[in-house]
Amino acid sequence: MNARSCLIAGLLLIPCIAVLIVPVYNRVEPVWNGIPFFYWYQLAWAPLSAICLGTAYLVSQRGGRS
Repeated sequence: MNARSCLIAGLLLIPCIAVLIVPVYNRVEPVWNGIPFFYWYQLAWAPLSAICLGTAYLVSQRGGRS
């Protein structure tokens, strides 16, 4: 596996691992605007996942053109 494939795999795994390790975010504190940590952590990963997936896509496309 080359470096580009490792980078793509890492970018795809980051969001999966971040939301699958529940003990990291299974708590109420800190509260942000009355929203418990559990909810805003999950909602924050929606755009972060899109960024990771988009970056993985761009890396894979750039590799195909070279």
